[in-house]
Amino acid sequence: MINSLRTFLAHKVKSNKSKINHGGFTLIELLVAMIVAVLIIAPLLRFMITVLDTDRKEQAKTTSEQEIQAAIDYIARDLEQAVYIYDDSGIHNEIPPLAGTNGCNPKNNCKPVLVFWKRKYFDREDQKVDVNGKNRKIGDLTEGNDTFVYALVAYYLIEEKTDWLDIGKIGRFEIHDKVISLAPKEAADIPASKGFKSFNLSEPGNTLKDKLNQWTKGDAAYDTPVQTLVNYIDISPEEDNQNNQQNNCPNDNYLQVPEKSEDGFYVCVDSKNKIAQLVLRGNALARITTNEKQYNFLKKQSSYFPTVTMQVEGRGFLNIK
Repeated sequence: MINSLRTFLAHKVKSNKSKINHGGFTLIELLVAMIVAVLIIAPLLRFMITVLDTDRKEQAKTTSEQEIQAAIDYIARDLEQAVYIYDDSGIHNEIPPLAGTNGCNPKNNCKPVLVFWKRKYFDREDQKVDVNGKNRKIGDLTEGNDTFVYALVAYYLIEEKTDWLDIGKIGRFEIHDKVISLAPKEAADIPASKGFKSFNLSEPGNTLKDKLNQWTKGDAAYDTPVQTLVNYIDISPEEDNQNNQQNNCPNDNYLQVPEKSEDGFYVCVDSKNKIAQLVLRGNALARITTNEKQYNFLKKQSSYFPTVTMQVEGRGFLNIK
């Protein structure tokens, strides 16, 4: 009887031990799980990084497109008031950088591209001027009328080179003639810009071009700075420089300025007819990388170099033929 009881208890103990579940994973199971997780997560991470990078590039491209379009629209509105547009045979010695000013002087890479004379309008209501220490309206000096003076305007391609970036920008320079007061004697004239001198149409020459190419600046040094219009203009060399050195203008009546068009800002000028074709090319990649090799122009990524072209005719006029 006792032996039978011992046998029964021993059997129960063995049965209970066999039902015990030792939870957990083996080392091999853990390694397999880790490998599977890596195989799943790694592509997802790469996909997320690709999406974020693409989104960043698209945002940079959109910003560049908007800024380039706004810049060419501004230049076009300015140029529509032109009474004469210089080609490359113009007055380089009389304007920055050779006659330097703040933002464009012989020490920096500042190239004149578009230079023209225009009528600068002063609104009788909106323009406020300092006359003898008092804030006056233009209309106070012009018997309540709008008025205009002649102004010389120049647009430049300026290279901005730093330790981490080499990119271009467009700068604008303007000097204008004085506004003569028609008010009582105590109201003084609005002075001309320093360095400005009116053009002289009695200069010798058979054409307007002959006369205006003889213009020289005034004796005073310029103090009007060159103001930045837009940044991130492409100045990287294109893949085939030989194609860029040819004249890209519509016909032989136009002269390309500058002569080589590998930069992102150049114009084709027909001085006789006061017509200019503007070409601007931005560089969106320079906004997101400082590696020059990555933001140089390549045809396969040309969509990141938005280009706009516009032809503008000057509508201003002089009282001569």
